[in-house]
Amino acid sequence: MVPEQNVVEVFLIAMMIIFAVPYLIWRLGRTEYYAPLVVVQIVTGIVLGPGILGAAFPDYYQHVFTPQVTQSLNGIAWWAVMLFVWIAGIELDLAQAWKNRRESGITAGLALAMPLLFGSAAATVLLLWRDGWVGSNAMNWQFVLGVGMACTVTALPILILFMEKLGILRQELGQRVLRYASVDDIAIWAVLALILMDWTRVGRQAGFLAAFGFAAWLFRRLMHVLAERDRWYVGLIWLATCGFAADWAGLHFMVGAFLAGAVIDNHWFDRARMDQLRHHVLLVVMPVFFLSTGLRTNWTLGGGPVIGAATLLFVASVSGKLIGVRVAGRILGWARNEASVIGWLLQTKALIMIIFVNILLDKQIITSATFTALLLMAIASTMLTIPIVGPSAARLHERASRLRSPP
Repeated sequence: MVPEQNVVEVFLIAMMIIFAVPYLIWRLGRTEYYAPLVVVQIVTGIVLGPGILGAAFPDYYQHVFTPQVTQSLNGIAWWAVMLFVWIAGIELDLAQAWKNRRESGITAGLALAMPLLFGSAAATVLLLWRDGWVGSNAMNWQFVLGVGMACTVTALPILILFMEKLGILRQELGQRVLRYASVDDIAIWAVLALILMDWTRVGRQAGFLAAFGFAAWLFRRLMHVLAERDRWYVGLIWLATCGFAADWAGLHFMVGAFLAGAVIDNHWFDRARMDQLRHHVLLVVMPVFFLSTGLRTNWTLGGGPVIGAATLLFVASVSGKLIGVRVAGRILGWARNEASVIGWLLQTKALIMIIFVNILLDKQIITSATFTALLLMAIASTMLTIPIVGPSAARLHERASRLRSPP
């Protein structure tokens, strides 16, 4: 007779599944070109969730993903995603964006405004189509603006990984793309704070923002006098404090995590170590977040409506981003094909959009069905980036090399 497994053993079985299944798919299937490991992990999380494998094998799902195991996984996922958002905030280079403010403002503004407009229109269509998309705590404007902003998000950390793969990260084109994405990130998190504003607790939230401004000033003064090895520890304490304060104020702990990173100058830390930290967070703990995200997918409205909504949102998101950047390219006089490459890079979504819609789901702005549709949209748009951008980026790199070469 097989003895009954305790919660630790079941938790470790879940961890083996979380790390082994996507790795084997990625390595044996050789998916790197169109689906990097991070994308495979996200897709695997959906497959392992209740909507697919859980529905096909309910006994497996109930045995492995018990309430105790799920709660433990969620704790790891919360800290993992806070670290990841904190790093994304640190990597913002607002000084460069300000130095090139005309170009950055025009491009980032149009890259945000057009997909926001298209995404908001798509959200309105969902409202008119059928019930089941709007969360129980949302007013219609919050739902429309939240879905619209989800269509504008650029995943800055994944964008960095993709540009490293394409060999353009440290080139002038790559640095420009990072500037545009950084400006949009600030706007997106600011709008998210507006969407989450709890008007019954507006005093507490105003108090948080005021206290954060003063605390950030003190924190920055402290960081200037610390050695780098101490900055890492103090930075993590600052991260946990900001996350707690933002959540207590009724915003969300991930809003606090982003703010905690945004007030940190990236030159305070060794660049190679920061890259290693991002890599290790992706390797060690973020797969747990992907699985916990997959566990939240829901197909209660039926596969057809959810896939239809995902298709509508995909078209709105991608077309809005490409049109917005193309208009910016016309205004700024970019070279041929440059707008297309930049537009496709900026529509890379994956992690940050998944984090964004997790917040909307936590605050019941959207339902699980809308969450699932947005998740499918993010995966599809991200998987298309490298196959479409790769050849064009190579041509632009070759042209730039010829221009730099002496006659």
